[in-house]
Amino acid sequence: MSGTFLPPQPDGAAPSTRRRFLKGVSSAAAAAWIGLGKRAAGEPAVPNEAGLPTIALGKHRVSRLIVGSNPILGYSYLGPHTDRQMRHYFTPERTVALLRQCEQAGIDTHQFSSPDRAAPYLGPFREEGTKMRFICLHSERDKIHEAVDAAAPIAMVHHGGVTDRLFAQGQAGRVRDYCKAVHDHGMLAGVSAHNPDCIRRAADEGWEVDLFMNSFYFITRRSVEPDLDVPTLDVGHPFFRDDPQAMTAVMRQVDQPCLGFKILGAGRLCANQAAVRAAFQYAFENIKPTDGVIVGMFPWHFDEVGANATYTRELGA
Repeated sequence: MSGTFLPPQPDGAAPSTRRRFLKGVSSAAAAAWIGLGKRAAGEPAVPNEAGLPTIALGKHRVSRLIVGSNPILGYSYLGPHTDRQMRHYFTPERTVALLRQCEQAGIDTHQFSSPDRAAPYLGPFREEGTKMRFICLHSERDKIHEAVDAAAPIAMVHHGGVTDRLFAQGQAGRVRDYCKAVHDHGMLAGVSAHNPDCIRRAADEGWEVDLFMNSFYFITRRSVEPDLDVPTLDVGHPFFRDDPQAMTAVMRQVDQPCLGFKILGAGRLCANQAAVRAAFQYAFENIKPTDGVIVGMFPWHFDEVGANATYTRELGA
C-alpha cells in the first residue's frame, strides 16, 4: 500500500502560531509528499479577484474551492459528540459570518443540502447583498421547484447517498430522470456519488449532466455491498485509505467538471496542517484542472477559511 497521505501527527501548535506556520509550510511539506499522480491536461485555472483559481460550471466561473455544508448541519462523521458540537456552534449568525469570511477570501460558491435547514442562514446572507453562488444537493424530483424558489442555486446535484442506493437497487433511471427535471427548470444538473462505479456508468451511458460530485471515500460501501466483512470500530462509516485513488481515476476519465468532496476524510486527515496541506495537494495533483473541491469548514479553533484558501491558491493554480 503506497504512501497516499502523510501519517497523522500530533499538532501542538497554538492558534497564535498559525499565520507564521502558513508562511513557512511550502517546501518542507512538499518534499515530504510522495506518491502523487500526474495532473491531467486541460485549461489553466483562471484566478478570481482574490487570487483563487476558478473553474467553469456551465456559464458560471466559480472558485476551485467551494465551501460545503456538512459541519454547518452537524454532520461530522466523527460521532454524536462532534455532531452536537457543530450544531451548537453553527447558529445562523455564525454560519452567515463563515460564508461572509469565505466570500472575502475568494471562495465564491457554497454547496448546501436540505433547503429547509439552509433557509435560516441563506435568507439573511442574501439580504446582505452577497454575490456568492449556490449549489444544492437534493434528491426529491417533485420538490425541485421549491428548492429553486428557496435558494436560487446555479446547479442542483442528486444526493450521493441516495444515488448509491438507487443504483444498487437497479433504479438508476430515477437519478437520470431527476437530472432531466433539473434541466427542465433551467439549471445545471449534476450527480453526486460515493461509489465510483455510479459516476463511471453515468458517463459511459452519456447522461446529460453538467457536473459530478465525487466523494473521495466510498462510505456507503456497506449499503451496496451487504456481504462485505469490515472488521473495524470506525465511528459510523469506514474510511478506506486507498479509496481516493479509485475515485480520482474516474474523475480524470470523465469529460464533465467534477467536484471532489471529503478530501480530508471528514477530519481524519486534519491531525496537523502539514497533513491538511498534503490532502489538498493530493486532490489537486490527481484531478483534472477543470475540477474543483468542496470542503466543509469548522473554524471554532483557528482560521480554516484562510488556511484552505491559501492551500488552494498555492496548489490549485
